[in-house]
Amino acid sequence: MNKHQYVAIMAGGIGSRFWPMSRTNFPKQFLDILNTGRTLIQATYDRFAHFIPAENIFVVTAEEYVDIVKEQLPELKHDNILAEPYRKNTAPCVAYISYKLLALDPEATLICAPADHLILDNIGFNKVCIEAQGFVKEHNALVTLGIKPTHPNTGYGYIQYEMQAVSHNVYKVKTFTEKPNLELAKTFLQSGDFLWNAGIFVWMVKNLVQAFEQHLPEMHEMFFLEKENLTGTEEKNALERIYPQCTNISIDYGIMEKASNVYVIPSSFGWSDLGTWASAYDNLKKDHLANAIASQQVMVIDSARCMVHAPEDKLLVLQGLDDFIIVDTEDVLLICKKDKEQEIKEYVAEVKRNKGDRFL
Repeated sequence: MNKHQYVAIMAGGIGSRFWPMSRTNFPKQFLDILNTGRTLIQATYDRFAHFIPAENIFVVTAEEYVDIVKEQLPELKHDNILAEPYRKNTAPCVAYISYKLLALDPEATLICAPADHLILDNIGFNKVCIEAQGFVKEHNALVTLGIKPTHPNTGYGYIQYEMQAVSHNVYKVKTFTEKPNLELAKTFLQSGDFLWNAGIFVWMVKNLVQAFEQHLPEMHEMFFLEKENLTGTEEKNALERIYPQCTNISIDYGIMEKASNVYVIPSSFGWSDLGTWASAYDNLKKDHLANAIASQQVMVIDSARCMVHAPEDKLLVLQGLDDFIIVDTEDVLLICKKDKEQEIKEYVAEVKRNKGDRFL
C-alpha cells in the first residue's frame, strides 16, 4: 500500500428515490438495501480497505450523519469523518477533502467515490483503481471510471471517449451527456464509444486544485485561503466561512465537463448506482415468478416481477400484483407500479406538501 494514496467516500446524500426506506435522518447509504448483512457504506469501506491504508480512508458526510458513520464504521478514525455544514452538491465536497489533503500531503493521489453504489466484482474494481492511480501519478490527468453499458439505461449519465488509447486501457474523454431519453441511449449503445458515468474519480490532488483554480476560481480562492485551517482546531469555523459562499454545483458540471485533461477507463466490475428500487430489483435474487423479495416473512400468491421490501418480523401476504414495488416500513407503506418508480421523488415532494416532514 502507498502512503500517498487516499480515498474520499462521499456520503452526504438523502437518497429520496429509495423512500420510504431511505429517510432524511437515515438515508440509503446507511441501509442494507440488498440484505447482504452490510450496509452500502460499510461495503464501500470494505472495498477500499483492501488497497488503501486505513488511515487514508476519509468519509465526507453531512453533520447530522456523523454519529451514524461512527457507529457503522467503528474502524474509521474520528478525524477522518469530515462533516459538511451545508449540502452544496459534490464540487464543494470534493474541494473540502482535496484542499485538506493539499495541506497534509501535497503528493496525495485521491479516489472520490459515492458511498451508496453497488460493485459486485471487488477484485476487478481494485485493479481498475490501481491502474488509474498509476496513470494520474505519471500524467496531469483527471480520470473517471466508465462502465461498459449492457442496455440503453436512461437513468445514467454517459461518457463518450476517443477510441485510440493514450495508455493501456486509458482513453481521452470527448463529451459528457446527462441522462438521455431512450432513443438517444439506444444510439449511444450502437455507436460503441459511450460508457455509463459511474461518478468515481481518480486524480492527484495538486492537479485537481489546478482545475478548481481554472474552472471554479471563486471556490478555489475560498478553500485555498483556508487550507491550513482545514487540518487543525479551526476546521469547523473555516467551513462555516467557506460553505455559505459556495455555489451548489456538481464536480461533473463544475470541472469534469469543462477540463481538457479528462480521461476514462472503460470498466466492467458489476456496477450499479442503486439509484432506484428497480435497480435494487435487478440486483436481488428472484423467485420462480421473478419476484425480488428482501424479507423472510413475505408470502407471494399469483404475483410476478414485483420488488418487495418488508420488516423481518412482519408477515406480508401479496396476491394478484404484477410489476409492482411494495415497500413496507414501520410508518409508511408504498405500493407503486415499477414503471412509475422514477416518480417516487415527486411523491415524496407531495407527501411533504400534504403531511409535512413527519414521514420523510
